[in-house]
Amino acid sequence: MNRENFKKFHQDFVRQLAIWTIRKYQPGVIAVTGSVGKTSTKEAIFSTLSPYRHVRANRKNFNNELGVPLTILGDYPEIGGKLFWLKVIFLAFSRLIFRMRYPELLVLEYGVDKPGDMKYLLDIARPQIGVITAIGEIPVHVEFFSGPEALAREKSKIIENLPSTGFAVLNFDDDAVYEMKERTRAHIMSFGFGEGAEVRITNYEVRMDGANPAGISFKLNYAGSFVPIHLDGCFGKAQAYAAAAGASLGIIFGLNLVKIAEALSEFKAPSGRGKLIPGVKQTFILDDAYNASPLSMGAAIDTVENLKAKRKVAVLGDMLEIGKYTVEAHEDIGRLVSGRFDILFTVGSRAKFIATAAEKEGMPKKNIHSFDTAEEAAPEVQKLIRKGDLILIKASHSIGLDKIVEEIKAV
Repeated sequence: MNRENFKKFHQDFVRQLAIWTIRKYQPGVIAVTGSVGKTSTKEAIFSTLSPYRHVRANRKNFNNELGVPLTILGDYPEIGGKLFWLKVIFLAFSRLIFRMRYPELLVLEYGVDKPGDMKYLLDIARPQIGVITAIGEIPVHVEFFSGPEALAREKSKIIENLPSTGFAVLNFDDDAVYEMKERTRAHIMSFGFGEGAEVRITNYEVRMDGANPAGISFKLNYAGSFVPIHLDGCFGKAQAYAAAAGASLGIIFGLNLVKIAEALSEFKAPSGRGKLIPGVKQTFILDDAYNASPLSMGAAIDTVENLKAKRKVAVLGDMLEIGKYTVEAHEDIGRLVSGRFDILFTVGSRAKFIATAAEKEGMPKKNIHSFDTAEEAAPEVQKLIRKGDLILIKASHSIGLDKIVEEIKAV
């Protein structure tokens, strides 16, 4: 058996163990998908429900054909070598033979990279509740589909397969998402800023601790009542959306708004997803380096615009897997950067289109610095930043901007 065949056999075996585990223990399955905000939403749902139910959620980015079944089989923080998989298989068989304690609810993030991915995951664990975060005009992974509509149809399969007793939790403000309500027989619950959303976000603002950003505050409104929400160390409307989705799940499971607010007070932005951390030279870093799409990149720029700082520095890298939209999308980001940031660093061949567009839009050329790799950029970023700067760091994951975060964060 060659390596590829062994890998497929291994993947298929773990998948089958996960299917058998679901059949035996019959947990409630909450599936989260979308082009942006999946992980933050998953964490907000976990924060909301875990004080009251036995809940397990994906670790890290365990959202694919291997990560989802692994999460079903156990709460594993890392994927290891042969001994690790022997342990996974042994414990999985033990749970199938003997009745053991198992989560009441699974919160599973379903990632879609190509056609057929959603069906593969749904065949492993079919949810009773489906949550769709946002799609946007140019979603990530659109490169592998005929267009944004085809990608949206793939993601909508998550709610098309819900039972009539289930719930489809949809972003009211994203047209591509909210239109999916016509494709499901489940109950609809919507969240967002727009008037008409069942769980509505209002009075959104950035909180300051003196001169330093502290977090965000807003109200969650539902059925004529509201509750104030304070999220420390979280920034951007994406985190408010995540909290509103978490609140929607709390409501579905019978929690009142006060209990939901108490639970969400423990929510923290996942690493690399809009988290504010202290940097060297008494700077602040908005670490959004985990991934990027045109929608999330624009949202991150809007977030920085609403924060106060002596200077604002953008460190932006390539947005990958957007195919024929690559040049247009990067140029659009460059036009957004000009006038909002004092200094721009770009990393990667595609991000040079950001630099070119920013210069055309009026950003001084001497304030624009382009590099091919994160390793080349990191020492230059550290050299040029100074006390009081706010630094946004964002790109697709494989560009490796987390190396720059490590270089300039305070020890």
